[in-house]
Amino acid sequence: KAMVEVPDLRLNELAKIVKPEKIMHSLIEFVDIAGLVKGASKGEGLGNKFLSNIRETEVILHIVRCFDEENITHVEGGVDPLRDVEIINTELILADI
Repeated sequence: KAMVEVPDLRLNELAKIVKPEKIMHSLIEFVDIAGLVKGASKGEGLGNKFLSNIRETEVILHIVRCFDEENITHVEGGVDPLRDVEIINTELILADI
């Protein structure tokens, strides 16, 4: 998990006028959930655990591998970002998320 402050220039300008004791920026909490594999919605791998973690979020941000690296094995045997996004979307749909 990571808490990240949301920069807001408007808040800084308002603070110059109002001069509050403390400025509280909005925060976003990022949670790194391991990648879904094909069949996650049927319990493959740790699918059910990962899917339950995703259900607790308000927003899903896909990070998809788009690079070749011989020292990092891809679960599907090779890098194909479009296929990977389709797998993720299919698993989310099948899990009704």
